[in-house]
Amino acid sequence: MTPPPVEESVLALPAPRLRHEDEDRAADRTRVHRARRGRRRWLLLWLLIGPGILAMLGENDGPSMISYTTTGATYGIGAFLPFTLLTFAMAIVCQEMSMRIGAVTHRGYGQLVLERFGRVWGWFNAGDLVLTNLVTLVAEFVSIRIGLAYFHLSSWVAAALGVTLVLFTISGGRYWRWERIVLGMAVFNGLFLVAAILSHPNWGKVGHAFVTASPFPGGTLSTLLLLVASTIGATVTPWMIFFQQSASADKGLTPDDLSHGRYDTIAGGVLAAVFGCGAMIAGAALATRGGAGINGLAGAGFPGAFSHVLGGGVATIFALGLIEAGAVAILTISASTGYAAGECIGAPHSMNYSARGAAIFYAANVGAAAIAAAIILIPGAPLLSIALNANVLATVLLPVALVFMIMLASDRQLMGRFANGRRHNWVGGAIVVFVAASGTAYAIDAFLRTVHLI
Repeated sequence: MTPPPVEESVLALPAPRLRHEDEDRAADRTRVHRARRGRRRWLLLWLLIGPGILAMLGENDGPSMISYTTTGATYGIGAFLPFTLLTFAMAIVCQEMSMRIGAVTHRGYGQLVLERFGRVWGWFNAGDLVLTNLVTLVAEFVSIRIGLAYFHLSSWVAAALGVTLVLFTISGGRYWRWERIVLGMAVFNGLFLVAAILSHPNWGKVGHAFVTASPFPGGTLSTLLLLVASTIGATVTPWMIFFQQSASADKGLTPDDLSHGRYDTIAGGVLAAVFGCGAMIAGAALATRGGAGINGLAGAGFPGAFSHVLGGGVATIFALGLIEAGAVAILTISASTGYAAGECIGAPHSMNYSARGAAIFYAANVGAAAIAAAIILIPGAPLLSIALNANVLATVLLPVALVFMIMLASDRQLMGRFANGRRHNWVGGAIVVFVAASGTAYAIDAFLRTVHLI
């Protein structure tokens, strides 16, 4: 018997059933298509922004803002303001690559590493991320705990608030809904800029610090290396790479959306830089008005220090800012954990799935937050030390993630004409070397001090 032609065999097969995820993403893309066809530029921008701003403002988290404030309180502004701008420029370069890979390949970072470099490196990257995320999530809950403590609320409230926010935002089974809720919360990262303005700094000196190449201040080498490493870890981290690439794919970005994805990333970097510098400027008021150094602030906390030096208004704003910074970071970092788990296991990993359809994704999302919430309930935790060293850990573990990202972005078989050029790779390579050198210097110094060789 002669087999039927291929065309008839194909037509005889039932059409594949569209999944809930496919239908939702198609509806989102239809709105984008209509806005682009109607040349409604502002609506198109509104529809396409999200992952870049969330990655950047999510990284303006509790540990980062505490790190910036500690730097200001310890050294004033000086060299650290332009240095902070440099680190955000590095973040924009890295996150643009992450966004571009997600939009072109429609796959997350963890999935691509697994496919292109094998299971060993794929699982290593996932383990790297989970470790960093758990430590960072603990620091985020610490940030909320510090903020709520100013209003005389307990650590139990901080733990419950963080986990409840995660459950609430993912309950809709829709990426668009999750993204807009978190974006609305991220706006309040601007409270740190308000705190800076209310601290009445000398704006002439602030402007001079931005345009003058001041040397790094004196003090102990270990403290300086800690603050340099934590400042880098406050702007570029492994979870941001996982999150923005996966979120860009989950949002349904395509190569046609790359220019808007870049606007989104740059806008997020600029906003995060302004708000981060605001925290540093506010902290500088403590250095010049009787504030203490790192050890002195670890006990009372920054809100209490601001209340003593600048009054209750600034303290309240700063405390609310810490709560916002920790909450937004918990949502984005937990999401990156869920994406990584789903991508490495090969299970569904999208906000557009229901909890039943993507059980591993949602379980990792909520589970990471729940574990961190439980850890902060342990009494006697060194709050500021945890917050600062979370950023340092991110700096130490970041170079491996950056190397794989640059290799993916440079792969012409994968990226086609959207692959990195030679200049882009040189800049990316310089960032890897700088981050690795900073993390290694701090690690060596800490080790030598631990064994009492220095």
